[in-house]
Amino acid sequence: MELLLASLLMVMGQVGTDHPDVSFEQLVQASLDSKNAIVQQAAPGLAANPNDRLMPVNKKDPQTDAPKVKGVYVTAHSAGGARMNTLLKLLDDTDLNSVVVDIKDDWGYITYPTGNPELEAMDTTQKIISDMPKFMTTLREHQVYPIARIVVFKDTVLAKKRPELSYVNPDGTLWNNGKDSFVNPYMKEVWDYNITVAKEAAKAGFKEIQFDYVRFPEGFEKRADTLKYEKDDRSRIDAVAEFVKYAREQLTPLGIRVSVDIFGYAASVPAAEGIGQDFVKISQNVDVICPMIYPSHYSTGWFGAKVPDAAPYVTIDGASKDTHKKLDPIGELKPVVRPWIQDFTASWVQGYVKYGKHEVEEQIRALKDNGVEEFLLWNAVNTYTPNVDYNKS
Repeated sequence: MELLLASLLMVMGQVGTDHPDVSFEQLVQASLDSKNAIVQQAAPGLAANPNDRLMPVNKKDPQTDAPKVKGVYVTAHSAGGARMNTLLKLLDDTDLNSVVVDIKDDWGYITYPTGNPELEAMDTTQKIISDMPKFMTTLREHQVYPIARIVVFKDTVLAKKRPELSYVNPDGTLWNNGKDSFVNPYMKEVWDYNITVAKEAAKAGFKEIQFDYVRFPEGFEKRADTLKYEKDDRSRIDAVAEFVKYAREQLTPLGIRVSVDIFGYAASVPAAEGIGQDFVKISQNVDVICPMIYPSHYSTGWFGAKVPDAAPYVTIDGASKDTHKKLDPIGELKPVVRPWIQDFTASWVQGYVKYGKHEVEEQIRALKDNGVEEFLLWNAVNTYTPNVDYNKS
Protein backbone atom coordinates (compact mmCIF):
# COMPACT_ATOMS: atom_id res chain seq x y z
CA MET A 1 0.00 0.00 0.00
CA GLU A 2 2.80 2.43 0.85
CA LEU A 3 4.45 1.82 -2.52
CA LEU A 4 1.17 2.36 -4.36
CA LEU A 5 0.56 5.58 -2.44
CA ALA A 6 4.06 6.77 -3.28
CA SER A 7 3.41 6.10 -6.95
CA LEU A 8 0.23 8.17 -6.78
CA LEU A 9 2.14 10.98 -5.11
CA MET A 10 4.71 10.80 -7.89
CA VAL A 11 1.93 11.37 -10.43
CA MET A 12 0.44 14.24 -8.46
CA GLY A 13 3.76 15.94 -7.76
CA GLN A 14 6.19 13.75 -9.66
CA VAL A 15 8.50 13.75 -6.65
CA GLY A 16 10.98 11.22 -5.38
CA THR A 17 12.10 9.97 -8.77
CA ASP A 18 14.41 10.96 -11.57
CA HIS A 19 11.34 10.48 -13.79
CA PRO A 20 10.76 13.38 -13.73
CA ASP A 21 12.91 15.38 -11.32
CA VAL A 22 12.67 19.16 -11.56
CA SER A 23 15.46 19.66 -9.05
CA PHE A 24 18.16 19.15 -11.67
CA GLU A 25 17.12 22.39 -13.31
CA GLN A 26 17.89 24.12 -10.02
CA LEU A 27 21.31 22.47 -10.09
CA VAL A 28 21.96 23.82 -13.55
CA GLN A 29 20.70 27.31 -12.76
CA ALA A 30 22.81 27.46 -9.62
CA SER A 31 25.99 26.78 -11.55
CA LEU A 32 25.36 28.73 -14.74
CA ASP A 33 24.10 32.26 -15.24
CA SER A 34 21.87 31.73 -18.25
CA LYS A 35 20.95 29.37 -21.02
CA ASN A 36 23.27 31.28 -23.35
CA ALA A 37 26.16 30.60 -21.00
CA ILE A 38 25.16 26.94 -20.90
CA VAL A 39 25.20 26.62 -24.65
CA GLN A 40 28.52 28.43 -24.99
CA GLN A 41 30.18 26.24 -22.38
CA ALA A 42 28.71 22.91 -23.44
CA ALA A 43 31.42 20.34 -23.93
CA PRO A 44 31.48 18.94 -27.47
CA GLY A 45 32.47 15.48 -26.32
CA LEU A 46 35.54 13.51 -25.39
CA ALA A 47 38.19 12.46 -27.85
CA ALA A 48 38.84 8.73 -28.00
CA ASN A 49 41.92 8.36 -25.82
CA PRO A 50 43.23 4.82 -25.32
CA ASN A 51 45.03 5.91 -22.16
CA ASP A 52 41.80 7.00 -20.49
CA ARG A 53 40.98 4.41 -17.82
CA LEU A 54 37.30 5.04 -18.48
CA MET A 55 37.52 3.98 -22.10
CA PRO A 56 35.76 0.69 -22.88
CA VAL A 57 37.92 -2.23 -23.90
CA ASN A 58 35.19 -3.59 -26.17
CA LYS A 59 32.17 -1.60 -27.33
CA LYS A 60 30.57 -4.34 -29.41
CA ASP A 61 26.83 -4.59 -28.77
CA PRO A 62 26.19 -8.00 -27.14
CA GLN A 63 22.75 -8.12 -28.77
CA THR A 64 22.97 -7.31 -32.45
CA ASP A 65 19.50 -8.83 -32.92
CA ALA A 66 17.78 -6.60 -30.35
CA PRO A 67 14.63 -4.89 -31.61
CA LYS A 68 14.15 -1.16 -32.11
CA VAL A 69 12.79 -0.63 -28.63
CA LYS A 70 9.55 1.25 -28.12
CA GLY A 71 8.62 0.64 -24.54
CA VAL A 72 6.73 1.59 -21.42
CA TYR A 73 7.66 1.78 -17.75
CA VAL A 74 6.05 -0.90 -15.57
CA THR A 75 6.11 -0.82 -11.77
CA ALA A 76 6.61 -4.05 -9.90
CA HIS A 77 3.04 -3.75 -8.60
CA SER A 78 1.74 -3.55 -12.17
CA ALA A 79 3.97 -6.43 -13.26
CA GLY A 80 2.71 -8.60 -10.42
CA GLY A 81 -0.92 -7.52 -10.60
CA ALA A 82 -3.99 -7.22 -12.79
CA ARG A 83 -2.81 -4.07 -14.56
CA MET A 84 -0.29 -6.16 -16.49
CA ASN A 85 -3.17 -7.58 -18.53
CA THR A 86 -4.07 -4.07 -19.71
CA LEU A 87 -0.44 -3.32 -20.54
CA LEU A 88 -0.05 -6.56 -22.47
CA LYS A 89 -3.11 -5.66 -24.56
CA LEU A 90 -1.54 -2.26 -25.27
CA LEU A 91 1.63 -4.01 -26.40
CA ASP A 92 -0.27 -6.53 -28.49
CA ASP A 93 -2.38 -3.88 -30.22
CA THR A 94 0.30 -1.30 -31.01
CA ASP A 95 3.90 -0.92 -32.21
CA LEU A 96 5.10 -0.95 -28.60
CA ASN A 97 7.33 -3.97 -28.00
CA SER A 98 9.18 -3.53 -24.68
CA VAL A 99 8.74 -3.06 -20.95
CA VAL A 100 11.06 -1.53 -18.35
CA VAL A 101 10.23 -3.28 -15.08
CA ASP A 102 11.28 -2.26 -11.56
CA ILE A 103 13.58 -5.00 -10.30
CA LYS A 104 15.27 -2.84 -7.65
CA ASP A 105 12.96 0.05 -6.98
CA ASP A 106 13.26 3.68 -5.90
CA TRP A 107 13.36 2.73 -2.23
CA GLY A 108 15.99 0.06 -2.74
CA TYR A 109 13.80 -3.04 -2.49
CA ILE A 110 14.47 -6.00 -4.77
CA THR A 111 10.98 -6.68 -6.06
CA TYR A 112 10.95 -10.47 -6.43
CA PRO A 113 12.49 -13.50 -4.66
CA THR A 114 15.76 -14.12 -6.50
CA GLY A 115 16.67 -17.27 -4.58
CA ASN A 116 20.17 -15.85 -4.17
CA PRO A 117 21.28 -16.54 -0.55
CA GLU A 118 23.53 -13.47 -0.49
CA LEU A 119 20.70 -11.17 -1.51
CA GLU A 120 18.13 -12.89 0.67
CA ALA A 121 20.41 -12.41 3.68
CA MET A 122 20.41 -8.64 3.06
CA ASP A 123 16.69 -8.55 3.94
CA THR A 124 16.07 -6.09 1.10
CA THR A 125 13.69 -8.29 -0.92
CA GLN A 126 9.94 -7.89 -1.20
CA LYS A 127 7.67 -10.39 -2.91
CA ILE A 128 5.91 -7.93 -5.21
CA ILE A 129 6.35 -9.97 -8.38
CA SER A 130 5.55 -13.31 -6.77
CA ASP A 131 6.16 -15.60 -9.75
CA MET A 132 8.98 -14.28 -11.90
CA PRO A 133 9.26 -17.39 -14.14
CA LYS A 134 5.56 -17.11 -15.00
CA PHE A 135 5.91 -13.38 -15.66
CA MET A 136 8.86 -13.90 -18.00
CA THR A 137 7.03 -16.70 -19.82
CA THR A 138 4.10 -14.36 -20.37
CA LEU A 139 6.39 -11.68 -21.82
CA ARG A 140 7.92 -14.23 -24.19
CA GLU A 141 4.48 -15.39 -25.30
CA HIS A 142 3.59 -11.80 -26.17
CA GLN A 143 7.00 -11.21 -27.84
CA VAL A 144 7.87 -8.43 -25.42
CA TYR A 145 11.51 -7.39 -24.99
CA PRO A 146 12.21 -7.32 -21.22
CA ILE A 147 14.36 -4.62 -19.59
CA ALA A 148 15.14 -4.67 -15.86
CA ARG A 149 15.28 -1.26 -14.14
CA ILE A 150 17.71 -1.16 -11.22
CA VAL A 151 17.87 1.99 -9.11
CA VAL A 152 21.50 2.10 -8.03
CA PHE A 153 22.70 4.81 -5.66
CA LYS A 154 19.37 6.07 -4.33
CA ASP A 155 18.82 3.28 -1.84
CA THR A 156 17.11 4.22 1.41
CA VAL A 157 16.71 0.59 2.45
CA LEU A 158 20.42 -0.26 2.21
CA ALA A 159 21.51 3.08 3.68
CA LYS A 160 19.43 2.49 6.80
CA LYS A 161 20.67 -1.08 7.20
CA ARG A 162 24.31 -0.21 6.46
CA PRO A 163 25.00 3.48 7.23
CA GLU A 164 28.71 2.90 6.58
CA LEU A 165 27.80 2.44 2.91
CA SER A 166 26.08 5.81 2.90
CA TYR A 167 26.79 9.29 4.29
CA VAL A 168 26.82 10.14 7.98
CA ASN A 169 26.26 13.53 9.61
CA PRO A 170 28.90 14.95 11.99
CA ASP A 171 26.72 13.79 14.91
CA GLY A 172 26.82 10.20 13.63
CA THR A 173 23.27 10.02 12.27
CA LEU A 174 22.44 8.90 8.76
CA TRP A 175 22.22 11.81 6.33
CA ASN A 176 18.93 12.02 4.45
CA ASN A 177 18.42 13.80 1.16
CA GLY A 178 14.86 14.89 1.85
CA LYS A 179 12.89 11.72 2.48
CA ASP A 180 15.43 9.56 0.65
CA SER A 181 18.91 8.29 1.36
CA PHE A 182 21.71 7.51 -1.08
CA VAL A 183 24.56 5.05 -0.88
CA ASN A 184 28.13 5.88 -1.79
CA PRO A 185 29.32 5.49 -5.43
CA TYR A 186 32.94 5.34 -4.25
CA MET A 187 32.36 1.97 -2.58
CA LYS A 188 32.87 -1.19 -4.60
CA GLU A 189 30.72 -3.14 -2.16
CA VAL A 190 27.80 -1.01 -3.31
CA TRP A 191 28.75 -1.64 -6.94
CA ASP A 192 28.90 -5.40 -6.44
CA TYR A 193 25.57 -5.52 -4.61
CA ASN A 194 23.83 -3.89 -7.58
CA ILE A 195 25.71 -6.03 -10.10
CA THR A 196 24.59 -9.14 -8.21
CA VAL A 197 20.98 -7.97 -8.53
CA ALA A 198 21.58 -7.34 -12.23
CA LYS A 199 23.02 -10.82 -12.77
CA GLU A 200 20.01 -12.39 -11.08
CA ALA A 201 17.74 -10.39 -13.40
CA ALA A 202 19.75 -11.72 -16.33
CA LYS A 203 19.28 -15.28 -15.05
CA ALA A 204 15.55 -14.60 -14.83
CA GLY A 205 15.50 -13.78 -18.53
CA PHE A 206 15.86 -10.02 -18.81
CA LYS A 207 17.78 -9.04 -21.94
CA GLU A 208 18.90 -5.60 -20.78
CA ILE A 209 19.72 -3.96 -17.46
CA GLN A 210 18.78 -0.31 -17.18
CA PHE A 211 20.53 1.48 -14.33
CA ASP A 212 18.84 4.54 -12.85
CA TYR A 213 20.03 7.07 -10.26
CA VAL A 214 23.60 6.55 -11.38
CA ARG A 215 24.74 9.63 -9.51
CA PHE A 216 25.38 11.37 -6.21
CA PRO A 217 22.47 13.15 -4.47
CA GLU A 218 21.35 16.58 -5.63
CA GLY A 219 23.34 19.36 -4.02
CA PHE A 220 25.91 16.90 -2.69
CA GLU A 221 28.79 19.28 -3.40
CA LYS A 222 27.47 21.59 -0.67
CA ARG A 223 27.83 18.82 1.93
CA ALA A 224 30.75 16.82 0.58
CA ASP A 225 33.24 18.35 3.02
CA THR A 226 31.11 17.98 6.15
CA LEU A 227 29.58 14.52 5.75
CA LYS A 228 31.53 11.42 6.76
CA TYR A 229 31.88 8.80 4.05
CA GLU A 230 34.52 6.69 2.36
CA LYS A 231 36.19 8.33 -0.62
CA ASP A 232 39.44 8.37 -2.59
CA ASP A 233 41.23 10.67 -5.01
CA ARG A 234 38.81 10.07 -7.89
CA SER A 235 36.42 12.81 -8.89
CA ARG A 236 32.74 12.13 -8.42
CA ILE A 237 32.39 12.00 -12.20
CA ASP A 238 35.05 9.30 -12.48
CA ALA A 239 33.57 7.27 -9.60
CA VAL A 240 30.19 7.17 -11.33
CA ALA A 241 31.58 6.53 -14.81
CA GLU A 242 33.84 3.74 -13.53
CA PHE A 243 30.83 2.01 -11.98
CA VAL A 244 29.13 2.07 -15.37
CA LYS A 245 32.20 0.66 -17.09
CA TYR A 246 32.53 -2.07 -14.43
CA ALA A 247 28.86 -3.00 -14.75
CA ARG A 248 29.16 -3.42 -18.49
CA GLU A 249 32.34 -5.51 -18.14
CA GLN A 250 30.43 -7.83 -15.78
CA LEU A 251 27.26 -8.11 -17.87
CA THR A 252 28.46 -8.13 -21.49
CA PRO A 253 29.88 -11.69 -21.25
CA LEU A 254 26.37 -12.81 -20.25
CA GLY A 255 24.96 -11.36 -23.48
CA ILE A 256 23.21 -8.59 -21.56
CA ARG A 257 22.91 -5.04 -22.76
CA VAL A 258 23.56 -2.17 -20.34
CA SER A 259 21.62 1.07 -20.46
CA VAL A 260 21.70 4.10 -18.16
CA ASP A 261 19.08 6.76 -17.45
CA ILE A 262 20.50 10.28 -17.36
CA PHE A 263 19.09 13.78 -17.01
CA GLY A 264 18.10 15.18 -20.39
CA TYR A 265 19.73 18.46 -19.43
CA ALA A 266 23.07 16.68 -19.34
CA ALA A 267 23.24 16.78 -23.14
CA SER A 268 22.95 20.58 -23.11
CA VAL A 269 25.31 21.55 -20.29
CA PRO A 270 28.86 20.86 -19.11
CA ALA A 271 29.38 17.86 -16.87
CA ALA A 272 27.45 18.01 -13.59
CA GLU A 273 30.37 17.76 -11.18
CA GLY A 274 28.17 17.98 -8.09
CA ILE A 275 26.17 14.83 -8.81
CA GLY A 276 28.96 13.14 -10.77
CA GLN A 277 27.23 12.80 -14.13
CA ASP A 278 29.13 13.34 -17.37
CA PHE A 279 26.96 12.56 -20.38
CA VAL A 280 29.87 11.50 -22.61
CA LYS A 281 31.87 9.48 -20.08
CA ILE A 282 28.77 7.49 -19.17
CA SER A 283 27.62 7.10 -22.78
CA GLN A 284 30.90 5.70 -24.05
CA ASN A 285 30.58 2.82 -21.58
CA VAL A 286 26.99 1.72 -22.23
CA ASP A 287 25.12 0.03 -25.04
CA VAL A 288 22.14 2.36 -24.70
CA ILE A 289 21.81 5.85 -23.21
CA CYS A 290 18.37 6.98 -22.05
CA PRO A 291 18.19 10.77 -21.60
CA MET A 292 15.07 11.87 -19.73
CA ILE A 293 13.95 14.67 -22.05
CA TYR A 294 10.44 15.23 -20.71
CA PRO A 295 9.25 18.66 -21.92
CA SER A 296 8.08 19.43 -18.37
CA HIS A 297 11.73 19.36 -17.22
CA TYR A 298 12.64 22.47 -19.18
CA SER A 299 11.94 26.03 -18.05
CA THR A 300 11.01 29.17 -19.95
CA GLY A 301 13.27 29.92 -22.90
CA TRP A 302 14.68 26.49 -23.52
CA PHE A 303 14.83 25.79 -27.26
CA GLY A 304 12.99 29.06 -27.84
CA ALA A 305 9.79 27.87 -26.17
CA LYS A 306 8.00 30.11 -23.68
CA VAL A 307 6.55 27.00 -22.01
CA PRO A 308 8.50 23.92 -23.15
CA ASP A 309 5.88 21.63 -21.62
CA ALA A 310 3.32 23.15 -23.98
CA ALA A 311 5.63 22.75 -26.99
CA PRO A 312 6.44 19.02 -27.09
CA TYR A 313 7.76 18.93 -30.67
CA VAL A 314 10.01 21.97 -30.26
CA THR A 315 11.40 20.74 -26.93
CA ILE A 316 12.11 17.18 -28.01
CA ASP A 317 13.58 18.45 -31.28
CA GLY A 318 16.00 20.75 -29.42
CA ALA A 319 16.92 18.11 -26.85
CA SER A 320 17.58 15.56 -29.59
CA LYS A 321 19.84 17.95 -31.50
CA ASP A 322 21.82 18.67 -28.34
CA THR A 323 22.17 14.95 -27.68
CA HIS A 324 23.60 14.34 -31.15
CA LYS A 325 26.00 17.28 -30.79
CA LYS A 326 27.26 15.89 -27.51
CA LEU A 327 27.71 12.30 -28.67
CA ASP A 328 28.59 12.44 -32.37
CA PRO A 329 32.27 13.31 -31.64
CA ILE A 330 32.85 9.95 -29.89
CA GLY A 331 32.18 8.10 -33.14
CA GLU A 332 31.96 4.34 -32.80
CA LEU A 333 31.67 4.65 -29.02
CA LYS A 334 28.30 6.37 -29.41
CA PRO A 335 25.58 4.16 -27.91
CA VAL A 336 22.03 3.69 -29.05
CA VAL A 337 20.07 6.80 -28.04
CA ARG A 338 16.72 5.83 -26.53
CA PRO A 339 15.09 8.77 -24.73
CA TRP A 340 12.41 8.74 -22.09
CA ILE A 341 9.47 10.88 -23.22
CA GLN A 342 6.41 12.21 -21.43
CA ASP A 343 3.03 10.49 -21.18
CA PHE A 344 1.74 12.35 -18.12
CA THR A 345 0.33 15.81 -17.44
CA ALA A 346 2.72 18.06 -15.49
CA SER A 347 0.05 20.06 -13.68
CA TRP A 348 2.64 21.70 -11.41
CA VAL A 349 4.22 23.52 -14.37
CA GLN A 350 2.95 27.05 -14.98
CA GLY A 351 1.38 27.12 -18.44
CA TYR A 352 1.28 23.32 -18.72
CA VAL A 353 -0.95 21.52 -21.19
CA LYS A 354 -2.86 18.30 -20.69
CA TYR A 355 -0.93 15.50 -22.34
CA GLY A 356 -2.83 13.20 -24.67
CA LYS A 357 -2.58 11.60 -28.09
CA HIS A 358 -1.37 14.76 -29.89
CA GLU A 359 1.32 15.64 -27.36
CA VAL A 360 2.73 12.11 -27.24
CA GLU A 361 2.75 11.84 -31.03
CA GLU A 362 4.48 15.22 -31.38
CA GLN A 363 7.34 13.96 -29.22
CA ILE A 364 7.66 10.80 -31.29
CA ARG A 365 7.57 12.83 -34.52
CA ALA A 366 10.39 15.07 -33.23
CA LEU A 367 12.50 12.03 -32.38
CA LYS A 368 11.92 10.49 -35.78
CA ASP A 369 12.81 13.77 -37.54
CA ASN A 370 16.16 13.61 -35.71
CA GLY A 371 16.87 10.00 -36.64
CA VAL A 372 16.02 8.63 -33.18
CA GLU A 373 14.13 5.39 -33.67
CA GLU A 374 13.74 4.20 -30.09
CA PHE A 375 11.95 5.66 -27.08
CA LEU A 376 10.44 4.85 -23.71
CA LEU A 377 7.22 6.27 -22.26
CA TRP A 378 7.06 7.31 -18.63
CA ASN A 379 3.90 7.35 -16.57
CA ALA A 380 4.40 6.71 -12.87
CA VAL A 381 1.28 4.57 -12.45
CA ASN A 382 1.45 3.04 -15.94
CA THR A 383 -1.73 4.58 -17.35
CA TYR A 384 -0.80 5.28 -20.96
CA THR A 385 -2.64 7.37 -23.53
CA PRO A 386 -4.88 5.27 -25.82
CA ASN A 387 -4.92 5.33 -29.64
CA VAL A 388 -1.42 6.79 -30.06
CA ASP A 389 0.39 6.24 -33.35
CA TYR A 390 3.76 5.06 -32.06
CA ASN A 391 5.23 5.15 -35.55
CA LYS A 392 4.41 8.83 -36.06
CA SER A 393 6.08 10.50 -39.06
